[in-house]
Amino acid sequence: MLKDNFLSPFQKFVKIESFSGILLFFATILALVWANSPLSDLYHNLWDYKIGISSEAFSLEKPLKIWVNDGLMAIFFFLIGLEIKRELIIGEINTIKKAAFPLFGALGGMLVPIAFFIVLNKSPESSHGWGIPVATDIAFSLAILKLIGKKVPIGLKVFLTAYAIIDDLGAVMVIAIFYSTGIKWILLGIALTIVVFLLILSSKRIYSKYVFGIGGVIVWLLFLKSGIHPTVAGVLMAFTIPIRQKIENDTFIKKIPELVRNFGQGKTKEPVLSNEQLNLLSALESCTSKVQSPLQHLEHKLSPWVAYLIMPVFALANAGVSFGGSAQLDTSLIFTIAAALVFGNFIGVGSMAFISIKLKIAELPANVTSMHMLGMALLAGVGFTMAIFIANLAYPESQFMIDSSIVGILIGSAISGLAGFLVLKLATRKGK
Repeated sequence: MLKDNFLSPFQKFVKIESFSGILLFFATILALVWANSPLSDLYHNLWDYKIGISSEAFSLEKPLKIWVNDGLMAIFFFLIGLEIKRELIIGEINTIKKAAFPLFGALGGMLVPIAFFIVLNKSPESSHGWGIPVATDIAFSLAILKLIGKKVPIGLKVFLTAYAIIDDLGAVMVIAIFYSTGIKWILLGIALTIVVFLLILSSKRIYSKYVFGIGGVIVWLLFLKSGIHPTVAGVLMAFTIPIRQKIENDTFIKKIPELVRNFGQGKTKEPVLSNEQLNLLSALESCTSKVQSPLQHLEHKLSPWVAYLIMPVFALANAGVSFGGSAQLDTSLIFTIAAALVFGNFIGVGSMAFISIKLKIAELPANVTSMHMLGMALLAGVGFTMAIFIANLAYPESQFMIDSSIVGILIGSAISGLAGFLVLKLATRKGK
């Protein structure tokens, strides 16, 4: 029973991410079909349509696609930040021993694909895209694991989740350091001052969703205008959200029966509550609110929105590459990205994971075999969401390069996903 209670939140997370992967797949297919149909002009005009506000003193007017990539994706990155903070404090990477295995895998899954890209890329014009193959898409990867069935060891799913979170942290650092230009330091300094102030409030367990919400919007705007990509603001804001409860579980357990008992003693014959009962309900709501970790509460509320709306909308807005007409693609860049995703991740994740085991720094999770890890190393090459996001940052002035990158990402992710599925399917059959 204890084991079931322990695993259920993780299993719920896996379920959400798995279904999100299926939605991502269909959104991608829809975008490709739409962009290559007689309605292709409607597709491109929709995402290029500018909306916002503009005045002499202030202007914030951008194409709808940019609102998706800079606005909605900031919420995506905020959720990633919440997951990273939770895992660092109480999760699967909160100790060196727990983090060692996915950490080594993530390092290999970043450095080797970058090396593959640099070696294979022959054009100076496309050299800025080296960050594209560094991140694994956990939604697609978990969806592939779900297709394999219940024979997949839970340890493998835990490893994939921890690996992807470390990988995402690395990708966020890459975006913040290497894909931010023309930094306005005064605006950045103001934003960071607000973040530090909210961190101080958080450390003192002072939390108001309104104060932190308004602060988050201001920080996002300041990052947007400062030259640092605004999605980084989402991750920083996530680290200001308290993970501790205002009242402990034991206090909550003792208080609730007393409130319920007093509520029952105040029965009235009228179909309305007495003032005393209303006060008791307010006290009950207050206790319920205080026993919830703000971080856990936000993560719980945001996960479905990000998985079922934001990520599919991002895929719909960005995956629509037009192949017909006079459109040309850079085949060399396509090959480079696809090879970096497939071979870079397979070699990088696989070799670093096995090195960490041989050096006795880490050990395989329970019921996970070497063949399982080979399959996971292949799945690490599924780099859809974050890869496309970085492609937009790498080539902001060239839709031609972005489209070529997206095709390379789709090809590399498809090969990695299919190969990983086949190897893991074989591994689960051998484990019967």
